[in-house]
Amino acid sequence: MSDLIRFPAAGLRRRLASLLYESLLLLGVLAAGFMLPYLVIGLFFEVAPQGWFAWLHATLLLGLYFVHYWHSGGQTLAMQTWGIRVVDATQDKPPHWRRAMLRYLLSWPSVLFCGAGLIWALFDRERQFLHDRLAGTRVIRVK
Repeated sequence: MSDLIRFPAAGLRRRLASLLYESLLLLGVLAAGFMLPYLVIGLFFEVAPQGWFAWLHATLLLGLYFVHYWHSGGQTLAMQTWGIRVVDATQDKPPHWRRAMLRYLLSWPSVLFCGAGLIWALFDRERQFLHDRLAGTRVIRVK
């Protein structure tokens, strides 16, 4: 039996709660992979990166985090906690790395334009976010 049939789409409240929890966990990811290296480089070499480079570094670091977890098992730690998983919209497995990368890239404008891509879920027939709809992914409830 396929996940698309066995598991219903995750509810909007559950996904938003996971998103909030994820933002707290990302503080640790950014502290270890972003702030700590710049602190060490700044102390020992007395240099600071250009602003654009720091933004690029943070964006790539977060991209590696999300794409890795979505592709390898369909869940980040926050998603595991809230019992939700990202799957390919046409299959019952985690998205291929290209689809996971597309989801990550599309999630930025979805969130940054006043949450328009999140608000989209209020009008979507399956309550999916706009970046999921465009990337060909789906968020399902697994517990």
